[in-house]
Amino acid sequence: MTKTFLLSLTMAITTSCSAQEPASPKKHHIEGGFTNNYYHLDKGLSDVTKWWWERTPPEPKSFPLAKNDPAFLKSNTTKPTITWVGHSTFLIQIDGINFLTDPHFTERASPVSFAGPKRYTQPGLSLDDLPQIDFVIISHDHYDHLDLTSVKALFDRQPENPPVFFTGLKVKARLEAEGITTAQEYDWWESTEIKGFNLHCVPVQHFSGRSLTDRNSTLWCGWIVERNGYQIFFGGDTGYSNDFKDIHDRFGDMDLSLIPVGAYDPRWFMASHHVNPEEAIQIHRDLNSKLSIGMHWGTFILTDEPVDEPPVRLAKGMQAIGPDSASFTVMQHGETRFLELKPASKTEEVAEIEETK
Repeated sequence: MTKTFLLSLTMAITTSCSAQEPASPKKHHIEGGFTNNYYHLDKGLSDVTKWWWERTPPEPKSFPLAKNDPAFLKSNTTKPTITWVGHSTFLIQIDGINFLTDPHFTERASPVSFAGPKRYTQPGLSLDDLPQIDFVIISHDHYDHLDLTSVKALFDRQPENPPVFFTGLKVKARLEAEGITTAQEYDWWESTEIKGFNLHCVPVQHFSGRSLTDRNSTLWCGWIVERNGYQIFFGGDTGYSNDFKDIHDRFGDMDLSLIPVGAYDPRWFMASHHVNPEEAIQIHRDLNSKLSIGMHWGTFILTDEPVDEPPVRLAKGMQAIGPDSASFTVMQHGETRFLELKPASKTEEVAEIEETK
């Protein structure tokens, strides 16, 4: 494995993009691709090279897996749950519907199987442990978020009723090239509906690309998943920006937010596209989230901070802001938690009764 190969791979995963202050809702559409809503300094090839050749990667560390119950998860149709598989992958179950975020179940976040960032904590659930999946939300096309082997396996394991895959613009073609025929793509602020869930594609501060030649040719995004007034925000990958205040202005408070807390050092290079724990807390506050869970740590070594540092800094930052420190925590790999959903309104209950008649 050469440094040249690793430099190219790292650039595809971690280099930032230039952006300009938007003058219109479609300002993020530019020639050949997309840009961010809010300005951040671009890092060029010289900065990438400087970081790569001078960096000291942290020591790998694997984290213990929580005990979970795949048999329960496969049969569960009544209990709302969330299970952290690892990195940015969650299984969420609500009202008998099962969906995944950024599914990644393989050994590397890489275009090849023999090199690139290696998984050092095994998935908290295997593909065989999963229930039938109804839909999948994908934030962007970086290798640690869009793992084509995983999404193809999810599609193939349900030949009679494959999941629907929701992506940002121009990512659909990547899935169709793998034979996935159920992909749908959306622009920022566009919405759709599936099985009683409203899905909203929302802006975050990041970039896209899987090689040195396709930078920002596809759209990166976050997602809001809403059912009966209960709103879940999935942040994918992001730097800090006013996008989160914009999201709150449109959608109001979040009940559950899944926010990245890792892959942030060195700040001179990573700040424009990866939040640190303190900035993640600010996102939690911008969204006025009732409960937030930190993700994007403890699975792959992508950057330079110690692999076990993100949850420590998160806990310290939350303790500093007062008695509500338990509202933003992390999960153990493989851990399942039960969610407290808002009760449906009387009107919604009547409508559901009418639908069953």
